[in-house]
Amino acid sequence: MRKSDAPRTGARTVPVPLLVPALVGLTFLLLPLIALLVRAPWSGLPDQLTSPEVWQALRLSLLCATSATSLSLVVGVPLAWLLARTEFPGRGFVRALVTLPLVLPPVVGGVALLLAFGRNGVVGQWLDAWFGITLPFTTTGVILAETFVAMPFLVISVEGTLRAADPRFEEAATTLGASRFTAFRRVTLPLIAPGIAAGAVLAWARALGEFGATITFAGNFPGRTQTMPLAVYLALQNDPAAAIALSLVLLAVSIAVLAGLRDRWMRAT
Repeated sequence: MRKSDAPRTGARTVPVPLLVPALVGLTFLLLPLIALLVRAPWSGLPDQLTSPEVWQALRLSLLCATSATSLSLVVGVPLAWLLARTEFPGRGFVRALVTLPLVLPPVVGGVALLLAFGRNGVVGQWLDAWFGITLPFTTTGVILAETFVAMPFLVISVEGTLRAADPRFEEAATTLGASRFTAFRRVTLPLIAPGIAAGAVLAWARALGEFGATITFAGNFPGRTQTMPLAVYLALQNDPAAAIALSLVLLAVSIAVLAGLRDRWMRAT
């Protein structure tokens, strides 16, 4: 019998000292979600989800998350290519700065956005003086806040895909007379399309669930800056049933994102 055909039951045995804390950790992660489903007002859920306030917040959330993802694609894909395909002094430091919003507390990101794009901010004062543009407490401010926290997810995903892609295809295209941009557009972009799609989905989901930077930089004004997470926070103080209903919507979106990315994750394993 070949070695590969030997039984592998021993390798699958889980030691009790590992199994017990693993089950505790799994229970800890699942229990809040189960409690949300158990306590959900299922009988009154249709009325909660069809209220004008919910649809207003949902529409604004979808609009802002999609806009933030589009903006992330426009600037994030070239940034990922720069980090993956070019050598320049301080590249590691630039990569660290790009990923900083992943670990930065969102409320700190909101304060930083205010200092940069507020009416008296480093850039915002000139936008206001020269063009009369005010970004804080506007829908555009929501999009900027969501882009700030979501774009690193896209950049990391695309950069990883670029590093896994063989650069010789680009080099072959350039030797045949194609410019670097043409090689990127006609050769590289189709190769990394799955990574771009996965990064865009992750960025969209992160933008949809953004709270801290949004409420700090854009405020919580119904119909203008009140997205779904902000509506959940407000409803929790006055109408817990509505807060649970809104939370279920966000939970459903998160599950849909995980389902859409499951094939990519399974291939990675």
